[in-house]
Amino acid sequence: MIWHDLRDPNDGELDILAERHHLHSLHIEDCRHGNQRAKVEEGADYIFAVVKPVHVTDSGELLITDLDLFLGRDYVITVQEGDCPAVRMSLDQLHTTAEHLRPDQLFYKVADGVVDAYAPALDWFNETIDRLEDAVLEKPSPSTLQTIFETKRGLIELRRALGNMRDVAGHLQRLDTDLIQRDLWPFLRDVYDHLARNMDMVEMQRDLLTGAMDIYLSSVANRTNQVMKVLTVLGTVALPAIVISGLYGMNTKGLPWVDLPYGSEIALGLMAAATVILLIALKKLDWL
Repeated sequence: MIWHDLRDPNDGELDILAERHHLHSLHIEDCRHGNQRAKVEEGADYIFAVVKPVHVTDSGELLITDLDLFLGRDYVITVQEGDCPAVRMSLDQLHTTAEHLRPDQLFYKVADGVVDAYAPALDWFNETIDRLEDAVLEKPSPSTLQTIFETKRGLIELRRALGNMRDVAGHLQRLDTDLIQRDLWPFLRDVYDHLARNMDMVEMQRDLLTGAMDIYLSSVANRTNQVMKVLTVLGTVALPAIVISGLYGMNTKGLPWVDLPYGSEIALGLMAAATVILLIALKKLDWL
């Protein structure tokens, strides 16, 4: 078994291999045009598959690349488009044991390495959602809302990749071909189970994000209500002083204590007394 591991889809070696193993030109074109849908297709005497490695950058950006696989009777060709450190590490480790594997076994291990690389991305989303839940409770802000939208968009993209990958794993189990031996079928079912479990986790994370959004909206509404409550209480407390000062500020006669030497002090005392009485009444009503 010969393994051709190409890291550049524009490498001229791919054309040589295509001519040697009679690879279809459309499959070569898929290798050189990224952002393909995950799929499995049968050639004349080989199987062509596109799988979707996933990587989360240090800046929090979700990158979904393509890894193209050709499985023949005595060869495996892998063509990696883009950079996914987890998958690259998995392929480098496989190089040490590849010579002891059958082509279909190597094909399975490469696909399984891609599926295992979803775990760090899912862990990153779990940690991000935990931080968002704390943020919306403690200090909701427009930046928090923006992060929620960006995280939800990333989960939608991840779910789409997982859905296509699950279809690929299901298709591989139904293939009627002698390129994949029967003893490998349980391992392919295991890959399918991992993908189904990851899909369930993504759905749970989307529900958690929706809950975080609801908490954010409730927190903002509660803060607005609290501000309105404080302003209303302040306006109510100032109301007696405003009424009394308004009455004594009118240019009319007949108001009590107007002509007394200590009229101003009496008016101020009335304002203070009315304010204290109002505060006591609000406290009794448990509005403070």
